[in-house]
Amino acid sequence: MATPEKIGAKRLVVGAHYGVGDFMVQRITAVILAVYTLILLVGILIMPGFTYENWRALFTFKLGVFPLGQVLATLAFFALCWHAWIGVRDIWMDYVKPVALRLGLQVLTILWLIGSLVYFAVILWGA
Repeated sequence: MATPEKIGAKRLVVGAHYGVGDFMVQRITAVILAVYTLILLVGILIMPGFTYENWRALFTFKLGVFPLGQVLATLAFFALCWHAWIGVRDIWMDYVKPVALRLGLQVLTILWLIGSLVYFAVILWGA
């Protein structure tokens, strides 16, 4: 008796099925982080002096009345959290086999990322 071939449309597919979407999100968030890093480096290089006021101005500068520094920092931090979530989630799915432990680690990762986002928002957008 021959074994059925697992090739083509009838192949056995297992796993989380995240695939191309998460691959693209990882690349897009990496580009956002790279561009933001370059913006920060240029800002640091043209900074007149390395003081607290200048450092704070690097993240809170405005274009007219639009808080461009805060918006760019927020975009970069959201990209960082999304990028981290995909990477850490894949690590948990690939290397942690007990389902309960994997779920617990994923929940702790989500809570940590949400906590980081809240802390970031309070620092950057707070008074």
